[in-house]
Amino acid sequence: MSVNLSLPDAGEIQQIDGVEVFVGQAGIKTANHDDLTLVVINPTNSVAAVMTQNRFCAAPVQISKQHLAANQGIRALVINTGNANAGTGQQGRLDALFICEKVAQQIGCHAEQVLPFSTGVILEPLPADKIAAALPAVKRASWLEAARAIMTTDTMPKVSSRTVCLDGQEIHFTGIAKGAGMIHPNMATMLGFIFTDADIAQPVLQQMVDEVVQTSFNAITVDGDTSTNDSFVVVATGKTLLRQVDDVNGAHYSAIKTVLADLALELAQAIVRDGEGATKFITIVVKNAKTVDEARQVGYAVAHSPLVKTAFYASDPNLGRILCAIGYAGIADLDVDGIEVYLGDVLVAEKGGRAKSYVEEAGQQVMVQDEITITIDLHRGEAEAKIYTCDLSKEYVSINADYRS
Repeated sequence: MSVNLSLPDAGEIQQIDGVEVFVGQAGIKTANHDDLTLVVINPTNSVAAVMTQNRFCAAPVQISKQHLAANQGIRALVINTGNANAGTGQQGRLDALFICEKVAQQIGCHAEQVLPFSTGVILEPLPADKIAAALPAVKRASWLEAARAIMTTDTMPKVSSRTVCLDGQEIHFTGIAKGAGMIHPNMATMLGFIFTDADIAQPVLQQMVDEVVQTSFNAITVDGDTSTNDSFVVVATGKTLLRQVDDVNGAHYSAIKTVLADLALELAQAIVRDGEGATKFITIVVKNAKTVDEARQVGYAVAHSPLVKTAFYASDPNLGRILCAIGYAGIADLDVDGIEVYLGDVLVAEKGGRAKSYVEEAGQQVMVQDEITITIDLHRGEAEAKIYTCDLSKEYVSINADYRS
């Protein structure tokens, strides 16, 4: 089940010069299923990443942070599904390092040049021996095959590409992502990887990723659960002939960031569209707030409300639930008399209560749609934020009740 999510045409997916993709079968959770992905990248690259803020962060997240901090250059990413290697203590870290060592031996680099990623069941030992045994047998794969191989409860692979022409040179971007549940920012169980042949200095790429993530992967929520394994990684291979982007104020920074942000947003929204049991894709726009943080605070209060989300699943215009969530968002000096709330183009609330023009039939017409926008005008300033979420269905409960069976 997904909301207006479809696969791109294979011809639309760009190959990235300097990147080789492989998939294999380690049999971590089920047999005869691609659950192992290896991405090998050229030595002259830049890598930037944002990872979960969950204090119980998984062993591969800890090791990836260490390897990025070592600043030895990154040569490979290795991703397994079926087991998160989270809540596994020191042995989990040793297992992640063991996999990095095996990859390093296979491609001819140092273990510190490998970033490990895992997704799946938490609190279970990683079957490191199975992964190590499967690595030599991985086969060259397409981006679509890689996107399938990193799926867990996803119903569809998430992959997309972009191309931009700058100074007569084509710059290519391709990204894959996974996630459908345990989705909430900082980060959102999601993994996202974008590769480009652009030449971008690492500090500049890191700033770009930090900015891009705020309007994409850190602007989505399915269920309010921040995973132990969330990671968003961008790799720039530097294979383009376009000169290096080495200054945030320099030429091409803005153009490349815009394309990267657009691709990241598509992948992030695909996660929400494929939210576990989702039947509706909901955009919450909070405008005229004092600050962006305030706008996000209000937006997330609405997006996280189980009562709001279940009302949308039922197509029930019980819109007082939205007002309730705005009220408990934690804005101490909020003047509710100054707020306007729209459901689609329909004015629902104003001056502290139901809008005089509102009739439930108009709200009902919006609620039955599968893509809905809620606009909340705080009339407090000029800041704005958008949050993307989905409804909460019976299927969500079923998926998570049966997750380990």
